[in-house]
Amino acid sequence: WRQEAAQGVAEVFTPNATRAQELSAEAQQAALAQLGAEYQSAGAGGFDRFVNGLNRLPRPLLAFGTLALFGYAMVDPDSFGRRMVGLNLVPEPLWWLLAAIVGFYFGAREAHYFRFRPVAAPPATAAVTEENPALEDWRAARG
Repeated sequence: WRQEAAQGVAEVFTPNATRAQELSAEAQQAALAQLGAEYQSAGAGGFDRFVNGLNRLPRPLLAFGTLALFGYAMVDPDSFGRRMVGLNLVPEPLWWLLAAIVGFYFGAREAHYFRFRPVAAPPATAAVTEENPALEDWRAARG
């Protein structure tokens, strides 16, 4: 009881660092739990599924649009040339803005799927093997 009394008196003058860390960890865990509860969703509703479907359209549309441009260039080269001259008149900063918007859009989607990908299973542990006296003798002989 003397040691406990001395410890209690000591904590009056110097704080208990271990207890302070425990309280800090508890507060952080409580904050994380609250934050996690705020962002939990009840599941994807109809609107969420619709928007996810829309989000899958840009890449195929870009691919098919590029193929359509090749077809258009072969069918009507003069009209295609006039439109390409028009695109050439677009100021360069506007192209940079378009590239930034498209890059951030696709980058954010990839980051979302990267963050929420399934976690890989932990590697399997090696099976416990029996002792092998011959192997131990061989290892001892090798030094």
